[in-house]
Amino acid sequence: MADEVDWPARPDLSLALNRMGTFDWDLDSGQLHLDPTALEVYELCPEDYSGTPDGLRLRIPPAEEARLDARVAQALKEGRDHFGTYFRIRRRDGSLRWTHIQGHILRDPAGRPYRIIGVVRDAALDPREPGAPRGQDAVRRRMTGVVERTTAILAHARTVNDVTDVLKDPEALGHLGAVSVMLGIVDGGRIHLVAEGQLGSYVPEIEYTRIDAAFPMSEAVRTLQPVFIASREEFQARFPLLWPYIEPLSVRSGVYLPLIAQGRPIGALGLLYTREADFTTEERNLLVALGSGIAQSLQRAMLYEQEHDLAEGLQRAMLPRRIPAVPGATIAVRYRAARMGRDIGGDWYDVIPLGDGRVGVMIGDVEGHDTDAAAVMGQLRIVLRAYVTEGHTPGTAMTRASAFLRELDTERFATCTYAEVDLNSGVAQLVRAGHLDPVVRRGDGTCHRIPVAGGLPLGLSQGRPGSGSGYPVSSLELHPGDTMLLCTDGLVERPGADPDTGMHAFMRAVGDGPHDVEELADHLLDLVGEAGGGDDVALLLLRRRGSPAPRGSGPLRQRLAPGDPDGPAAGRHLIRAAAAAWGVRDRADEIELAADELMTNALVHTEGGGLLSLRLTPDGRVRVEVEDSSSALPHRREAGDWAVSGRGLMLVDRLSDGWGVEPRGGGKCVWCEFAVPPAPAVPPRPAVSQPAAVSSDAVSSVPVSSIPVSSAPGAPERPDGQPTGT
Repeated sequence: MADEVDWPARPDLSLALNRMGTFDWDLDSGQLHLDPTALEVYELCPEDYSGTPDGLRLRIPPAEEARLDARVAQALKEGRDHFGTYFRIRRRDGSLRWTHIQGHILRDPAGRPYRIIGVVRDAALDPREPGAPRGQDAVRRRMTGVVERTTAILAHARTVNDVTDVLKDPEALGHLGAVSVMLGIVDGGRIHLVAEGQLGSYVPEIEYTRIDAAFPMSEAVRTLQPVFIASREEFQARFPLLWPYIEPLSVRSGVYLPLIAQGRPIGALGLLYTREADFTTEERNLLVALGSGIAQSLQRAMLYEQEHDLAEGLQRAMLPRRIPAVPGATIAVRYRAARMGRDIGGDWYDVIPLGDGRVGVMIGDVEGHDTDAAAVMGQLRIVLRAYVTEGHTPGTAMTRASAFLRELDTERFATCTYAEVDLNSGVAQLVRAGHLDPVVRRGDGTCHRIPVAGGLPLGLSQGRPGSGSGYPVSSLELHPGDTMLLCTDGLVERPGADPDTGMHAFMRAVGDGPHDVEELADHLLDLVGEAGGGDDVALLLLRRRGSPAPRGSGPLRQRLAPGDPDGPAAGRHLIRAAAAAWGVRDRADEIELAADELMTNALVHTEGGGLLSLRLTPDGRVRVEVEDSSSALPHRREAGDWAVSGRGLMLVDRLSDGWGVEPRGGGKCVWCEFAVPPAPAVPPRPAVSQPAAVSSDAVSSVPVSSIPVSSAPGAPERPDGQPTGT
């Protein structure tokens, strides 16, 4: 006698009686709780289960695991609060059984998913279980269940490969009694066979057949009617061209179903059987219904692929067609689009040669996954390139790009990292707008995540164009052999994992990857496919090979902040050390005095400070440049005998061998040059190690290559966010 059940039945008892278990997945900790019924559905003993998703790998085949992970990742990425899908588990006896999972996603106020609660149930309809119907009724119920389940699975198919994977699966249509399944797609006046199975069976069809040929699949497409073949004799009589392939097989009957969508044939489905039987009216109706469901899924998948190809073509057209060769650096880029129909992302990269051994590299991601995101990405990439090429500082260029995005008729925002690298000195200036921190692999193989001070994503910042206040600039020194990596979040995100976990895995892969830059880029992109990420991926690697100019020729830089007395003093020390190293010690006083006048003008007559640069030109001159943020041009004027100012440019003109003014973005650059006399031949001196500080007494013995150029921690910043100090 059955046990008494309380009225009304408890929810957990109701679920258990219907073989429905519950699960609770903590995405932050990775813990996955299964109740006793869920363990029964997976055929797991409590002692065999580890309490994490990895503990289910004993029961979920790798292909099913990848498909299930992709479904969950898609729901998390698209911001949905629920998902559901069919998948198969491997039973203890080795057979496969269909299972259905449904989950509700919990998110915090910021929209970040942190927990999934749901149910898992046994979705198999097995007539061998106690109480199952017998005889012809059992066959009918079984076939109906297979058709319904297959149609439900195909409803989630996004690509033609998804459809063919289901049809080739021995468990998907095997309960229909078929020993072989074939899928053909209409391609012009031919039928292209794109799938055949089951595993180990031979399909007697060539890859391409004409629609007007005397084959059963061609007839089904041509007449838009199913072709039923009840015996081997009928095979031989109706399709003599096919009979030589059928004769050696155990096939005794078959059915070929036209796949019709919107009134036109798009393909055909073939099923072969080892039994001889005249198909009943009910069987024929079920098979026709199956063909109709497959046709709808196939048409939807074909449209998805066409839309994705169109959208991906648009996105690739927005990216650089080629990456320029940059002396002194090896650069590799990679891009991979997510295969989700129209749902493409706005990931981008760019490489901008800036001359004088400098190069700008950027990477970014526009919010959203559609053609609008790709269009915004193209506009944003072009405008950032324009601001950088005009000569704007990294912080100013990022601020202007943010203002540009806010002024567009869009609600999109974007994240971005831009790095301007001086390949002569190895100094990189980086600015970050809500994007991932860069990663650097040193020449010895060690890998580091570089914390870069960042601002809000582009389109959200409230900084004023030109002020640069919203995007501080950080400095990084790249030695020859060092590699800097910039990437979008699709490379580090993992379904159900914390972002830091993905970043740590990415850094391990960088450290363990090949030395060659191109091979390293391919290695990192391959890891994305193995992890099953569902987002677009953009990746940029820059390795400093060495200085493209003669070693020690600069440029050397010193930032000048308003009200900072140490900036000009450090600049004068820098000039004397460089003059000694470059063999122009006799002109050191003249160079220092002229540079001092230019620095004073920038600090006194402008509001944004300045930037002192010192380098050797290809024709052997010492060039001093002082940049400032003012567009007002300096004018030389004649000072009276008792005037206390007005002689600065006159001194520069008299002391230097040439001077001038150049526009730089929203400001200008005032420069002067000094001829370098031929250096007498002297025996080489041993290299001097880099001192902790440069003093005026020791400046003559310091080679330029040992002068510090990166900004010190805690140094004050210019209004455009760039740190001062050497």
